[in-house]
Amino acid sequence: MFRFLFRRLFHLLLWLIAGSALLVLALRWIPPPGSALMIERKVESWNTATPIELQRSWRPWSQLPDDLKLAVIAAEDQKFAEHWGFDLAAIRAALVHNQEGGSIRGASTLSQQVAKNLFLWSGRSWLRKGLEVWFTGLIELLWPKQRILEVYLNSAEWADGVFGAQAAARHHFNKDASALSNSQASLLAAVLPSPRNWSASRPDAHVSGRARWIRQQMRQLGGSNYLKQMQSDRPAWFAD
Repeated sequence: MFRFLFRRLFHLLLWLIAGSALLVLALRWIPPPGSALMIERKVESWNTATPIELQRSWRPWSQLPDDLKLAVIAAEDQKFAEHWGFDLAAIRAALVHNQEGGSIRGASTLSQQVAKNLFLWSGRSWLRKGLEVWFTGLIELLWPKQRILEVYLNSAEWADGVFGAQAAARHHFNKDASALSNSQASLLAAVLPSPRNWSASRPDAHVSGRARWIRQQMRQLGGSNYLKQMQSDRPAWFAD
C-alpha cells in the first residue's frame, strides 16, 4: 500500500512539474487572461462585501512607453538585466535588516513578482516561497527579459482593482499608457510598493520625492539605451 501511494504521489508530482512548465512556456507568447492576484482581490471583495470592479487591458511591448519600462526597473529591480531571477545581494541585505527588527524589507525581483502575481497567493509560508522559487526559475529559463517586463507591466496592481499599465494610466491620468510622460511614469513606479495606499495622481510628499529619485536613477541607468542593451544580452534562444 505504501509503495502504491508513493508511486501515485510521484506520478502526480511529475504531472504537476510538466504541467507548470508547459503553462509557463505557453505564456511566453499568449497574454495571460488574468492573474492569481486579481482572483484574490475579487474574493476579498466578496468576503468584505465591498464591491470591486477589476480593470485591466493588455498592451503589447510596442505600446508600452520606454519611460514606464525604465521607471519600473529603476524603482523595483535595478539588476533586472543582470540576474537570473534572484538578487542574492539584496536577499542577504534584507535578511540582515529584518533580523535587526523594525519594518520588514523585501528583496523580490521583477521576475519573482511576476511569478507571485500570476500563479500564487499572498503570504509568507514556506510552501508559497518554494513555489515562487520554482515559477521564477521557469520564467527566467523560458522567457526573455522583454517578456518578463511586458507581463509585469500588464499585471502589476496600481490601485484597488486596477491592474496593468493601461488601466493605471486611465485611472490615474485619464490617458493611454503610450501617452504617459516621464514624470507620470515615475509617479506610477513610485507607488508600486503600496499601490492601495499611495496615489500616483494625488501624490503626497513621500511619493513625489520617490518619483524624483526614480527619474534620477533612470538617467543613471542610461535611459532607453539600457532597454536596448537588456534585449541584446541574452543568447539567441531568449530573443523574441
